[in-house]
Amino acid sequence: MSQTEHSAIRKTIRRHQLREMVPLADSTIYEMEQRGEFPRRFALSPRCIVWDLSEVQAWLESRRASPVDRAKHPDVRRRKSRPVKEQAPVQTRA
Repeated sequence: MSQTEHSAIRKTIRRHQLREMVPLADSTIYEMEQRGEFPRRFALSPRCIVWDLSEVQAWLESRRASPVDRAKHPDVRRRKSRPVKEQAPVQTRA
């Protein structure tokens, strides 16, 4: 292996660039990182946090390939505050 192949520099992105690519809240990204579901950030300096661009792009491609199941809507009839009123039956003209 040559010296240039061994020390290839990989492109990194900062938080504002990540937000443009991935429209998730910072807290959601952090929680996903903790669970191992999102590429890990790393520090270039004490005040500069970055992500590996190729890892983020691979994550986006994997999400496109296998969509995530959507959350089910809550059953509003079971809530305790502000219960849903029963609707009157609709009368049809004969």
